[in-house]
Amino acid sequence: MPSPFHYAALSIFPEMFDGFWSTGMVRRAIMGGFITGKAVDLRAFAEGVHKVTDDKPYGGGCGMVMKPEPLMKGIAHLQSEMPGAPVIVMTPQGQPFSQSLAEDLAREKGMIMVCGRYEGMDERACIKADMELSIGDYVLTGGELAAMVVMDAVIRLIPGVLGGEDSAEKESFSEGLIEYAHYTRPPVYEGMEVPAVLLSGNHRAIDSWRLETSLKRTFLKRPDLLEDRSFSREERSILQKWSREIARLADN
Repeated sequence: MPSPFHYAALSIFPEMFDGFWSTGMVRRAIMGGFITGKAVDLRAFAEGVHKVTDDKPYGGGCGMVMKPEPLMKGIAHLQSEMPGAPVIVMTPQGQPFSQSLAEDLAREKGMIMVCGRYEGMDERACIKADMELSIGDYVLTGGELAAMVVMDAVIRLIPGVLGGEDSAEKESFSEGLIEYAHYTRPPVYEGMEVPAVLLSGNHRAIDSWRLETSLKRTFLKRPDLLEDRSFSREERSILQKWSREIARLADN
């Protein structure tokens, strides 16, 4: 087996990651030797008896700002242990996280996630960052949950973590479309039936149904994903069929 990917979070609340490392897919990835994971307490790099990691902002204003010294020391420590791993700061001002970015980060040998708190970090600490990331246009109380979101999305793309080789390749956004609808037993529930094609055993028909369902769900829920898409021949055929059906209904 190749050497594991290394993931670390720098936080004043490292205990928040205990459940993340010890549950579900991430736990299996660690137990299987695919990754290592740890959270490091930022206070270990702070000075003084009280290990203070924040202070009042210059220029006035509400809230507190995370001090540069412990951040820089903590990042440098993790870089010495994980050479080459990108340093990623979670912040609302960062570039939006996406599936394509998750795929890029899954090719790295790990990540150092820096979790901000309070009003944010001293800007001088951000020079250590290779990337600033945001998981959405809203504000959380800290970067820990956002860091877990990013790591979860990335770790599941590491070959072998999900089990099946193509498990991650057929999911929502992996090919620019929302994933097709899923069904399981029972075949009928409260009068709602599983589409007959899924029970037919005809894998070619099933694949066609899944592609059309994926296109339909994307058109209805995220039409923006289709605007700049280069459609395959089969996708164009499906769209043309829809056009004919819509034209027929409009003529009635």
